[in-house]
Amino acid sequence: MSLQATLSRWFAFHAFVQLSVVCSGVYVTTQWSFEHKQEQEFGRHQAVVERAALETAYPMDIDALRHKLAEYFVSHSNVAVALEADDQLLYESEASSKRTNWRERTSSIAGAAVNGRPIQLTMWLDVEGDTTILRRLKWTLAAAAVLGSFIVSLTGALLVQRGLRPLKRLAEETGAAGPDRPGLQINALHYAKELRPWIVQFNGLLGRVEAAYAQLEAFNADVAHELRTPLANMIAQAEIELGRDRNRSELKEVLESQLEEARRLTGIVTDMLFMSQADRGAKARRTAPRSLADQVLAVAEFQEAVLEDAGISLVVEGEARVPMDVGLVRRAVSNLISNAQRYAERGSVIKVIIERQGDAIRLAVQNHGTAIQPEALPRLFERFYRADASRAESATHHGLGLAIVAAIARMHGGTTFAECEHGLTTIGLTLAYEAPTDA
Repeated sequence: MSLQATLSRWFAFHAFVQLSVVCSGVYVTTQWSFEHKQEQEFGRHQAVVERAALETAYPMDIDALRHKLAEYFVSHSNVAVALEADDQLLYESEASSKRTNWRERTSSIAGAAVNGRPIQLTMWLDVEGDTTILRRLKWTLAAAAVLGSFIVSLTGALLVQRGLRPLKRLAEETGAAGPDRPGLQINALHYAKELRPWIVQFNGLLGRVEAAYAQLEAFNADVAHELRTPLANMIAQAEIELGRDRNRSELKEVLESQLEEARRLTGIVTDMLFMSQADRGAKARRTAPRSLADQVLAVAEFQEAVLEDAGISLVVEGEARVPMDVGLVRRAVSNLISNAQRYAERGSVIKVIIERQGDAIRLAVQNHGTAIQPEALPRLFERFYRADASRAESATHHGLGLAIVAAIARMHGGTTFAECEHGLTTIGLTLAYEAPTDA
């Protein structure tokens, strides 16, 4: 339903109700005023009749009373009277026989009697004029209420239409947003105060959508780049090998190389699917509180041979028990230690620090090595990002390790962090401490 039509109808309804109340008040007040005036008129004429009756009461001179009343009421044709006593009509004015729209009132005259019977006074007051005025007033007020409601509805519709112009302009501005106009923001100061919170929210949403769109484009480009290289290698190698005769051992080497590239592709796709689930809000399946230091030591034992070959030792400082998904946490720790091992100086020590910060557990992995540029630190957890693509093993590690760490941190209600100062690099994650959902 149209907002303009709805508001116009409400304006008309409320205007009709309010005008009806006002007009009814005017009518009732006018009617009460006429009745009050009529009561005063009754009282004035009754006082004249009672005075005349009392003046002729001792002894009661009916003829004198009739004469006095006739002289008075001959000039008051809008009033009629009748006097009765002991079922005998003592006096009746001429106007009493012409009653059409008259108001009647009956009373006794105190102190006046005929044959011991009190005199009953009946008076009629001509209210035709007042009735006509009230009838005309009633129709006038009804017409005023209807016409006023129509006018208010019409003017209300125009005011609503004028008031909705900013919304139409806002709809045009929001409709102009799109991929072809990046960075578009609506100036909230050009709109009414009531609309500004909505505009601010829309601008924020637009910024998040643009960021997501840019991230998606970059992600698609990175995926295409990362998948193109192993696919091109596989295709080129297959074409070369198909062009010449090979013995069994040579074919085995070719298949092993193809298998290695296929595993790399599988790893990329698997990691992408995992991060896609994390981006959609998947939560980690937490168990009962486990020792975080034990998980780090388990990962270090698995990577012991690699660390020994690099001449690097690992120490763990601190301890915390936290509900976690053990498999995911071990994977995050493994990625952090592998990253630190690749870029640590030979003969140095990798330090894993576990500490509690409020309602979260902080796990940081430190290593000594080449300093990371400050502008690269915020991007370390982006997919396929490498601070230095020329570093060793960049061809075998496709840039998803720290992005997976960030995904695991989000699934545990935590965040990631990266710091570098004087060649000491600290990269890690936090885990929100929550009660376990599964024992």
